[in-house]
Amino acid sequence: MITAVSPIDGRYADKVNELRDCFSEYALIRNRVKVEVLWLLALCAEPRIPECRALRGEEEQFLRSLVDRLTPEQAEKVKAIEKVTNHDVKAVEYYLKEQLSGTSLAGLGEFLHFACTSEDINNLSHALMLKDGLKALVPLQRQIVSAVAELARQFKAVPMLARTHGQTASPTTIGKELAVFAARLARQNEQIERVELFGKLNGAVGNFNAHLAAYPDVDWGALSRRVIEDELGLTQNLFTTQIEPHDYMAELFDVLARWNTILVDFNRDIWTYISMAYFGQKTVAGEVGSSTMPHKVNPIDFENSEGNCGLANAVFNHLSSKLPISRLQRDLTDSTVIRNMGVGFGYSMIAYRSTLKGLAKLNLNEAKLARDLDQAWEVLAEPIQTVMRKAGIEKPYEKLKELTRGQQITREAIHAFIANLDLPESDKMRLLEMSPASYTGMAAAIVDLLDQLPLVTEPAPEIPDQIP
Repeated sequence: MITAVSPIDGRYADKVNELRDCFSEYALIRNRVKVEVLWLLALCAEPRIPECRALRGEEEQFLRSLVDRLTPEQAEKVKAIEKVTNHDVKAVEYYLKEQLSGTSLAGLGEFLHFACTSEDINNLSHALMLKDGLKALVPLQRQIVSAVAELARQFKAVPMLARTHGQTASPTTIGKELAVFAARLARQNEQIERVELFGKLNGAVGNFNAHLAAYPDVDWGALSRRVIEDELGLTQNLFTTQIEPHDYMAELFDVLARWNTILVDFNRDIWTYISMAYFGQKTVAGEVGSSTMPHKVNPIDFENSEGNCGLANAVFNHLSSKLPISRLQRDLTDSTVIRNMGVGFGYSMIAYRSTLKGLAKLNLNEAKLARDLDQAWEVLAEPIQTVMRKAGIEKPYEKLKELTRGQQITREAIHAFIANLDLPESDKMRLLEMSPASYTGMAAAIVDLLDQLPLVTEPAPEIPDQIP
């Protein structure tokens, strides 16, 4: 692996192991074999295609076993055939014919790939790859949502000086700011779940031309739907050219990129909180933060995640803008591009694991948060001038602006200003009892609303060791 061109297959190979069963060349070949076999089984089950006879139980079992027992070594045989055919899908067809040779199924060899164009096999295979890839990726996303939500609950009432435009602003709580990210990410997970994975199995230009030429009495739409929906768990799309238009892929890649963009926003905020000493990081024995400055514990996990999210999104954004475009009924520009779906998933997976690793190291520095709040009494200018407006006092904003803008304001100065205001006693006492640390509004209550979001409250799914 030290000679790998891509860090996905080199430096970070152990972080993306689950994806090898989803997006590798072997995975693509395995899914092509699956589609070809299921299509043959569907043809054999159709009574109006008598030449493709009904199968005995052991024959069906044998065909299905061709998928189950396809090892990487068997897939290499397909690649060897491809070297001769110079056509990857035709190589799968020839491989399967070899497997049928010498069995009771040999006479059905010409019904392999019957009336199909290569894209009938490929589009379904790619959809299955995405389906498997999501089984590996989404649990990591959900683990991040759960981890952030748990920190939000833990720190829901810990006050923090907010910063808008980088300047001191009305206080919030650490928990509420984390809850914002948990809710944003969970919402995108809901969008991911709504994306339908489509497939087509309707021939050279999407009209079942060859199918009807051979068997005009067969309901080809229904037959192909049984394979696509009942067997593969996808959604049939009859509105296609030679290719399924890939619009659903663009939808999926767009929402994955949006999820990653929100994670970048989160990574940058946590990075900033670490730089402000609001969070510290647990040290790891033997780990070096800087090659020359021994004291440093750098926020490398969040930096690594940010960088890999960027790489993932570069791939997803190109896939999203490229794949829905195909000249007339088909061109081949999608073929090489679509092979990189796993690259976007791979960089995303590396990013997610880095964020999770970084979250596990965080320690909250409540003393630092308290010190910053106690040095920012000017933030109480907002509630004071708002109560002054309620009382009808003239130009409250301007008076507080004159008092606080560009000034270092102390507790004593704020209290002296309040004491001289012509306010009802109850309002005056409430303002005098207020401090930057107590002026957090509904922040803690907003964190409690996380429990109303299903994808936040549900336990994060386990990451599968192996994709079925």
